[in-house]
Amino acid sequence: MLLITCPWCGPRDETEYHYGGQAHVPYPQNPAELSDAEWAEYVFYRDNPKGPFAERWVHSTGCRRWFNVLRDTATYEVLASYRPDEPRPGGNR
Repeated sequence: MLLITCPWCGPRDETEYHYGGQAHVPYPQNPAELSDAEWAEYVFYRDNPKGPFAERWVHSTGCRRWFNVLRDTATYEVLASYRPDEPRPGGNR
């Protein structure tokens, strides 16, 4: 089990959360102008690094807010959690 710290509620067991995919993926500026291939890339293609990775999580049984978690994908260690309006710790994607 992971212990994830919600920026508003504090540390909670991972069963209180739902995973929301890669963090810091901007919505297309002109979605009506995207081709099918560009939409497919936006919807389906994500980074898959071994090591620190920024993810989105929602505290579904708590405050119901979205936030970001920096987690090591090799060790499952949660390195940091932060609000969506805050930059990723370490300054990387």
